[in-house]
Amino acid sequence: MNVIAAVFLLKICSVRGFQLNPFTVSTRRQIMQTSLIHPRMQQTSSSVLFSSTQINDSKPKNKRRSNKQYNKKKKRRHEVGAGKELKNPNEVITWRCYGIDVYPDDLGPSQNIDKRKEKRNESNVPSERSYLSQPVINSLLSRLRIKSSEEATDGLPPILKDARVVRRSLDARRRKGSDPKYTYVIDIDLTRQTARNLGLTQQPGRMEVLDDKKLKGQNDTTTAEDSTAKPRIIIVGAGPAGLFCALSLALSGSCTPILLERGQPVEARGKSIGALIHRRCVDPESNFSFGEGGAGTWSDGKLTTRIGRNSGSVRYVLETLVKYGAPERILVEGAPHLGTDNLVRLLRNMREDLRGLGGEIHFGTKASRYLIEDGKIRGVEAECVEVNERSKSKPIDSEAREHESSKTFYGDAVVLATGHSARDVYEELHKSGVELEPKGFAVGFRIEHPQRLINEIQYGKDWGSRVFTKRPSTDTVNTEHFEKLSDGTEELHQGTLPVASYRLATDKAFDGEQNRGAYSFCMCPGGQIVPSSTEEGELCINGMSFSNRDSLWANSALVVTVSQDDPILDKYRSHGCLAGLEFQRDIERKAFKLGGMNMTVPVQRLTDYVNGVVSSSIPESSYRLGAVSAPLHEIYPKPLYNALSYAITEHFEKQMPGFLFEDALLHGVETRTSSPLRLVRNQTTLQAGGVDNLYPAGEGAGFAGGIVSAAVDGLVIADAIKSKFLTSDSDGNGKTFESSKSIGFDY
Repeated sequence: MNVIAAVFLLKICSVRGFQLNPFTVSTRRQIMQTSLIHPRMQQTSSSVLFSSTQINDSKPKNKRRSNKQYNKKKKRRHEVGAGKELKNPNEVITWRCYGIDVYPDDLGPSQNIDKRKEKRNESNVPSERSYLSQPVINSLLSRLRIKSSEEATDGLPPILKDARVVRRSLDARRRKGSDPKYTYVIDIDLTRQTARNLGLTQQPGRMEVLDDKKLKGQNDTTTAEDSTAKPRIIIVGAGPAGLFCALSLALSGSCTPILLERGQPVEARGKSIGALIHRRCVDPESNFSFGEGGAGTWSDGKLTTRIGRNSGSVRYVLETLVKYGAPERILVEGAPHLGTDNLVRLLRNMREDLRGLGGEIHFGTKASRYLIEDGKIRGVEAECVEVNERSKSKPIDSEAREHESSKTFYGDAVVLATGHSARDVYEELHKSGVELEPKGFAVGFRIEHPQRLINEIQYGKDWGSRVFTKRPSTDTVNTEHFEKLSDGTEELHQGTLPVASYRLATDKAFDGEQNRGAYSFCMCPGGQIVPSSTEEGELCINGMSFSNRDSLWANSALVVTVSQDDPILDKYRSHGCLAGLEFQRDIERKAFKLGGMNMTVPVQRLTDYVNGVVSSSIPESSYRLGAVSAPLHEIYPKPLYNALSYAITEHFEKQMPGFLFEDALLHGVETRTSSPLRLVRNQTTLQAGGVDNLYPAGEGAGFAGGIVSAAVDGLVIADAIKSKFLTSDSDGNGKTFESSKSIGFDY
């Protein structure tokens, strides 16, 4: 029977056209010689094998080109001037050259003289030519690999029809003792044949061909009359929604995304956070909430989502993060996590690529007013502050912008991706007549346990000791904890486990009159608690972890739901749809006062909280600005206190025995789990209600909750914009993204 099956398989192979020639000769010989085949089968086997060879021989073969032919074609393709004959070899085209560097010593004092003449209007030389000194020309010729010529006119060789300085900036960053240098962007005119002879190729951000339409908008000063080849899409906010929207538009090659971020780039944002931690100084524009990457940058970097981890859109987001530096493990792990340290490097890589694709990024640029005329948005007025950016792709005009206090950006559409902490944006939109509606949200505290206790609760005595973070001090504490618990009967294990986490939830948190929802949120194993305030006189907190999750503590938000028509908001109804915002502010001001009005966090033992008494002593906390015992059971309205206490004692402790632990410490307050408002958005066009070409996006607009869902919503908005302004709705990689009904959260 085995032989019959083999012959049958060979017959199938021959019918499907598999090449069996190398196989049949040896196999036929083996089959003929073997004693396993019945003599009656030998002829059949032989005929089958020969027929398979015959069938394959009858089919045309794909002849592979010889190496000699391939090399000749490759050589022709790379020969300078080779290829199709140019139709208009003498047509003059304009190329834009970026990054032409000249040292100040080479320029001499002439540059200052020219600038003074220009101010007094004593020079007839256009400003775009006044900076085109011989050292600049020499650097340009070096970039183009052109030798200086004695026949040069005004320093330019005959093959260059004209040259103009578009921008100049001073790079004063001292790298390994290097001198400051001027960096120029120069437009040059030359014929198509000359460009081919020089071997010029399109290199975004380095060397680009400009068409007539683009030349009309080459001035960086944005005005309402600007006319460019590509739609200009202004994106307010450089969080996940804004960044992925901008990246998708840039990849399409048919839009110019203009990203406005009120905060600092990620490297300078770290300094602002350092000032907050060490000097208790809150920068309202650059902090744990505002800046490149949004609030998620200095958080746990969780990539979990409610919209389906296996969906195509979520997968695309994760693959994109890996492309820019995220570890590949996030594609595999069930609860992917980046950590703040990985996010910093990733964001810088994404920034470089976005600018290389033609996008603009303006840091230190806070949108202050939205220009809405006749029901359509025209642009954004912004306030500008000094930017401290260390980047290869730093904008050429960044030094000039340091002296600007305001600027107006005009565009074809505006995307609002401002994040849930940008309260001034909601207020300005409300004044401008943009439709807003209240939505449910959640408030509460941060709870912190010793990580070793969470390891014990989640893994038990047998496995809890096998948690290793690769940080000796943390691992030693964990090992000693389980050694004290050991009675010698535990099973020994060789495997290792990650630090333990948890998730708790109930919809039966009774507040005395009704049930509310209560749950843990943004759990940070091996993390720390940090201040996330954005205004003076207010205190709210958040949790974060580095990628190794190697601290001694585990923290999580413990929150209770508040509906948009909740009675506890009645005292704030005079603020209309902004009632939820005012409630959050009120709670944060109370927390600030309870902490001593110096960013110290008010705390209370979890056991004392549920009993309604102030803690006489407190354990150590990961919060670096200090902690003080305070009556946190009095900070929220009574229904919220009752609901959270009921959830802790009647549900969370039963779900996770040991959670109600004496050294578990509540920190106040966690108020910004989500936005209490939603911008009304048309379900078909995704534009804001009542305003054309205004696209709300992400968590701040009320349509996402977390890094991944915000990024996906940004992609959805990008598709909507491309669908309206372009003939194709592809993102450049052949991908489009559908909005999910589960994007958008009510608590």
